[in-house]
Amino acid sequence: MYVELKHINKSFGSFRASEDISFSIEKGRLAALLGPSGSGKTTILRMIAGLEAPDSGEIWINGQLVNEVPGSQRGIGFVFQNYALFRYMTVWDNIAFGLEVQKKSKKEIRERVSELVGLVGLTGLEKRYPSELSGGQKQRVAFARALAPSPRLLLLDEPFAAVDAKVRQELRQWLKGMIARVGITSIFVTHDQEEALEVADQIIVTNQGRVEQIGAPAEIYLKPASSFVARFVTGVPAIEGDWRFVGFPEPPAGARALIRPEFVEAFRPDNEKYKALLDGAQPGVVEDVSFRGSHWEVTLQTGNASVTVRRSLQRRPVARGDILQVVIYRLYQLAPDGSIRLLENKALEGRYIPED
Repeated sequence: MYVELKHINKSFGSFRASEDISFSIEKGRLAALLGPSGSGKTTILRMIAGLEAPDSGEIWINGQLVNEVPGSQRGIGFVFQNYALFRYMTVWDNIAFGLEVQKKSKKEIRERVSELVGLVGLTGLEKRYPSELSGGQKQRVAFARALAPSPRLLLLDEPFAAVDAKVRQELRQWLKGMIARVGITSIFVTHDQEEALEVADQIIVTNQGRVEQIGAPAEIYLKPASSFVARFVTGVPAIEGDWRFVGFPEPPAGARALIRPEFVEAFRPDNEKYKALLDGAQPGVVEDVSFRGSHWEVTLQTGNASVTVRRSLQRRPVARGDILQVVIYRLYQLAPDGSIRLLENKALEGRYIPED
């Protein structure tokens, strides 16, 4: 493994920022530290960078124990949330800065900066200052500057937080492709579930200073190891109180339900296409309809709870107050102790589930 953390602990006074953190990352992989604010992800990144020292445990990079190695000697490139560009330096000079610190020759600096300017798509902007750049362009300069000294590991702290939604979407794909081309092992911190699922090869989910789950994006999403992971990664609120749904056993005391939109189907009673699903259906009243560009998002009240379903634009429109038949294919049952079970609708066993 290229990066390994073994039983890392870190406290700030009485606050336990990291508790028995252990994980490993293969060479060339892009890993995401995903968690809510205060979950400990940035502390982990800073310890890897050498900006904080763990109270106990070991940090290994490329087979070397780096606990006692100063951050400046760990061969790490760092991209900050707010870019941290030098305001009075041009794009060229910002990218060249680390090479000048390394006392590289003018020829080496010129060749390396030229290479990176082309690589990150900033050709023609070399003489501009940060104030003359867009947010996306600034982030590309920060990325190129971090890569210039040829680090063995790249760390990114909330790299897309300072740009708007459209630019953020573009930067995600750009960053993923760029890191794959460069082949550098990278770790980025984010609290955005969609961002981690879309960009990362590996996700490390953190919560209250501990690692909740480690896995590929699809594994994290499809097989959450705890109720926290299921709730956080999905972004769907858990259903509290007295909930009951057709096809599912009566829930134990204190249990909550988590139902993702893809777990639900809703159709008009006269829809012959879904007739085979009626045994597992129950009536629901449309509470809200929102247009999401590629689909309608429909919220319904059913079984003493609100559920959401994504509805194709090609289907018949629905409006508030309409009564539909609601089928819940499956749900996560969240126990009070934090454990999780995926339950299937027993009334649908052996039934064909049609698609739009």
